[in-house]
Formats: sequence, structure tokens, C-alpha cells
Amino acid sequence: GVKEYKLTYYTPEYETKDTDILAAFRVTPQPGVPPEEAGAAVAAESFTGTWTTVWTDGLTSLDRYKGRCYNIEPVPGET
Repeated sequence: GVKEYKLTYYTPEYETKDTDILAAFRVTPQPGVPPEEAGAAVAAESFTGTWTTVWTDGLTSLDRYKGRCYNIEPVPGET
């Protein structure tokens, strides 16, 4: 099966650090896709969430460097 992005990249308990690089994205999930999964997919694909295993995968700490989706807020005026 396919591993859900939110299992690795959705971390609502994460507390940002002064050294973090923060970005905000506006995402409209496909019908049936939870916002947490869509946000986590953006975090993964903005980092190294590639379908291909690359040689650096074994050289770096995923937990330290991975992109994270840690906060999801609805856009005011949209449902």
C-alpha cells in the first residue's frame, strides 16, 4: 500500500524554532482528501517527499530536516 503523508509530515504538536524557515500555503484538497493529508503532502513535496529513493536518504536526519505541516487554518469566507 501507499503510506499516507500525514504519518510523517503532519506534526500538530511541533513548536517552531528561531532557526526554522516558515512558509504558508493555500491548499484546496481534492474531494475526500482530509486537510491534514493535503497539508502534509505539500510539506513532503516541498522537502524531499519524492517517489524516488535518493542516495542522500541515508546521510541526513529526516526528523531534523523534513518539511512539516503543523498548523491548518480555514481561509476566512471559504468552506
